[in-house]
Amino acid sequence: MTDLQPQPQLSDQPAWQYLLRDFQDMYRAIPAGGSTAIRGHQRLVREKIATVLRANPPLRANDSARKPVTAHLRRALDQGRSGMMSRVIRSIDGLQGDLSWQYGYEKVPRGLDQKYAYAELVGPTGPVPSDQIILGLVLFAPACIYPAHAHDGITESYICLSGAMSQNDQGVYVPGSMIFNAPGQMHRITVADREPSLLAYAWLGEAQKLQSQKMVFTRKSRKTS
Repeated sequence: MTDLQPQPQLSDQPAWQYLLRDFQDMYRAIPAGGSTAIRGHQRLVREKIATVLRANPPLRANDSARKPVTAHLRRALDQGRSGMMSRVIRSIDGLQGDLSWQYGYEKVPRGLDQKYAYAELVGPTGPVPSDQIILGLVLFAPACIYPAHAHDGITESYICLSGAMSQNDQGVYVPGSMIFNAPGQMHRITVADREPSLLAYAWLGEAQKLQSQKMVFTRKSRKTS
């Protein structure tokens, strides 16, 4: 009879603890720009991460997975290594082999499968289990256009770690910038022509919404004469 080896807990894996604390520090250090809503979101993200650290859950054994866009990951990490996001970049670099890159859509628009993928870090399917928050990374290839979409019941924020991108053609976001999307808010992302962009993200919402969130793009309605 073979004894089953227990799953290592979060406290057994310092690399994951460092990454979670780096996320906490990002959400503490980045200014809220005077926005009460953003300030409250940042505080709640920090509190939820603290809850995960205290809970010390067993880590989930996820098979690492790559997608075509991960060919740009080394460049994205190198671009962020000397800037203000350098500490979290180093933590991500140390866990590259544990990341499972996914699409999250049943049907990916033509061409997007070459230019986009995400890796959940904390959440219902991430290596660090949680039903209270989702933390992850999104990688975009140069010149990627990520179609308009929204999240039902989910408050979302992105932090730019490297590269440059725009949301809804309203301003340009560079490393250290944060984007806040209220539940149901439509958003479309475009990426600079010559460099990839790596973003961190946080999702907050009810446990059921986090567990069952379906990723869908909004299609343009056809005009009828």
